Amino acid sequence: MSDELLGFGTEVVDEAFSVEEPQRSYGNNRKSNNDFATELKQRTKAAAIRLINYMDKAGKGPSLSSIRYQVIRSGTSVGANYRAACRARSKKEWYAKMCIVVEECDETVYWLELLRDSDIQVDPTVICSIGQDYQFLLQIFAKARANAKIS
Repeated sequence: MSDELLGFGTEVVDEAFSVEEPQRSYGNNRKSNNDFATELKQRTKAAAIRLINYMDKAGKGPSLSSIRYQVIRSGTSVGANYRAACRARSKKEWYAKMCIVVEECDETVYWLELLRDSDIQVDPTVICSIGQDYQFLLQIFAKARANAKIS
């Protein structure tokens, strides 16, 4: 999936996890909320598949096995809970699901940072690239949650 799928520029948040910052589009080029949600569903799924495929090919060892389980669980939960949020029956239900999405996305970034900073034998370039994907998603979901007006 192209990094420019959603039309974003680049901003560095962490030395290893540079993320893309949304650029505002005005006029006729603006996507509808449904189109944007569909693209985010595709992006969360692509990030999860990329994470699963890499972790499946990574080495062995008790530490990696433990982290592998945790990072795959949280990384796949992001997309699953976002899809659930898109089907929410109320704003309060949407907000509750988005809180879970943000929490799981942040947890995924945490496990990837542990892999990056530990002595576990993984490819740091791939880990950082996957981390960028999840850091980017975290920024989008956290902003959406913060902008929600729940009464």
